[in-house]
Amino acid sequence: MPADNAVLAAGIGVVLCGSAAAVLGPWLMRTIPEPVLDEGETKVPYASVAGRRAAYWCGGLAAVSGGLLGWMLGLDAVLPAWLVLAVAGAVLGYIDARTRFLPSVIIWPTYVVVAAGLLAAAVATGEWGSLRRAVIAGAIGFAVFYVLWFAFPRGVGFGDVRLSGLLGMALGWLGWGQFAAGLYGGFFLGAIVGIVLIAARVMTRKQMVPFGPFMLIGALAGVLLGAPLERLYAG
Repeated sequence: MPADNAVLAAGIGVVLCGSAAAVLGPWLMRTIPEPVLDEGETKVPYASVAGRRAAYWCGGLAAVSGGLLGWMLGLDAVLPAWLVLAVAGAVLGYIDARTRFLPSVIIWPTYVVVAAGLLAAAVATGEWGSLRRAVIAGAIGFAVFYVLWFAFPRGVGFGDVRLSGLLGMALGWLGWGQFAAGLYGGFFLGAIVGIVLIAARVMTRKQMVPFGPFMLIGALAGVLLGAPLERLYAG
């Protein structure tokens, strides 16, 4: 069900997120430093994908995400934190899809801004329990993906580990249903797509599927479907 003031919040999300990501995305790709690669490892340079196509994709993805988040959350105190995540997520998803890297120089500052947004929401609403749940959920998400990275380093990159804590924190504020559906739904979606691509011989077992986009899609789905799925599971 749409939230109160859903239309206004959705409009704000579309305009702010779409315009911000269209401008920031290509600029970040041109300016962020390249990672230090292991011996024999190669990657597509960030700057080489920072063109008009990047502006269109980042802006479009952020506009859709911001609109859906506004529709579901309304003018809730936590909406600004999620809109920041929508912008960063659109840029990160595009970069990962094109280069198979999730730059930490974008992820870590986003942690700070989103955490500040959640803290401000707790101060404004008094929902300290939601803030505590967000911290716990972020730690759980990071820990679980860290174990996955340690056990299956060719299937999960450390950028995915960093991103999991960020998404877990934002989803945890909304509830455990959103956290479980959003974080782990994205994991299973990426795994299924990877299996299908291998079965169709589009890629081999040694190749690594860009996992960040699936995690971000899963997080958005968690916001939209987490609460209904939790109610369905609880009967």
